[in-house]
Amino acid sequence: MKTIFSTLLTSFRRRPESSDFAFSSSTEKKSRWIPAFAGMTTGRSSAIFSALTLIVLLNGCVETRFESPLGDNIETCDTHWKGLWSIEKPNSDEPAALWIDEECRFTALDQPEKGGPFKQIHIPVNYVHDDGNDYLVISDVGLKGIVEVKAPYGIDPVPAKSFFFAKYRARGDRIEVFSVDDAAVAKLVVDEKLPGTVSKTANELHVFVRGDRKQMLEMSRHDAIFASKPKPILYRIKQTPAEYEQTVIQSQHAKKP
Repeated sequence: MKTIFSTLLTSFRRRPESSDFAFSSSTEKKSRWIPAFAGMTTGRSSAIFSALTLIVLLNGCVETRFESPLGDNIETCDTHWKGLWSIEKPNSDEPAALWIDEECRFTALDQPEKGGPFKQIHIPVNYVHDDGNDYLVISDVGLKGIVEVKAPYGIDPVPAKSFFFAKYRARGDRIEVFSVDDAAVAKLVVDEKLPGTVSKTANELHVFVRGDRKQMLEMSRHDAIFASKPKPILYRIKQTPAEYEQTVIQSQHAKKP
């Protein structure tokens, strides 16, 4: 079954443009700081993987990971996220939603079998607010049990944990999510403006940015590490999860031959 989360996953899987990467296939710079994430695989339905992709562009072929989280003031809740959210123009019979409850638990609504009941899968997400900007931070360690997260590509010794970042902008009943611009970060590392490593092949790009919490925050303030256009944009669904589940299941049953 194709879900909107699956569509998101497809849209996020991009190959590095050769014109953007005029450097050797394996380059290492150790000047400053930068973190990144490794590839992920999952035994669950693609909806969960795609929900994570939606947040931080977790993609095993093109990825950026960070060594430390964004600063020291990391929160477990942003009340604006509370509620039910879907990608733009969802089909009524395709489950594609994130649910953040009153206690700020961040969950993906997953339907293992079309026409069957939903499952709620918790995703550990943290929030950072700095200088008028808002960020999502996810630790690879926190994803254990949800998906299989491989170690950061080519990093030895393997760090105890690494982090994914995304920037977001909340506007009323929609949230714009800006993923990390892998090509831009890779160039910053190669140009020795950020410390880290870059490993590139014809079809893959792995970036690892080194640094401590303070350096991560300074990077987000002064370096253009996020995409200029939001993708995806989340829209509030004005239903409860139970209402949304029934709407989807009823629509699926109605379309059965």
